Amino acid sequence: MMTAAAERARAWLGAAALAAFATVAQAQEIEVPDATDRISTGSGATLRGLDKVAGTTQDITLSSGDSRQVGHLVVMLEECRYPAENPAGEAYAWIDIFDTRADEMIFSGWMIASSPALNALDHARYDVWVLNCNTS
Repeated sequence: MMTAAAERARAWLGAAALAAFATVAQAQEIEVPDATDRISTGSGATLRGLDKVAGTTQDITLSSGDSRQVGHLVVMLEECRYPAENPAGEAYAWIDIFDTRADEMIFSGWMIASSPALNALDHARYDVWVLNCNTS
């Protein structure tokens, strides 16, 4: 035999489960926009290079497909993407970095402007990170 409190709890949980089910059913009717509707591709990006030995920074503006020398590194921008509804928001860029002294590619991948440490360049002298995408 259930107590009155247990019966009220069971009824409440049943009502909560029905409300949750109705919410899920309504959510399934909402059309999720295609990824191309939510993400835009910039014409280029602005990066920042840091020479840790000299203590100097250099802002680098690159168009997609361009490259620029930072010390003995060659930084190449393949693509920069940003949220379509917030161009000033999160930017992430595909960057290739070639070390001319070591004659090897030392970085190739996506860098995220707000979290450069997630996929960072590992170099003793230089740091390079994304600031933003160029939208025009």
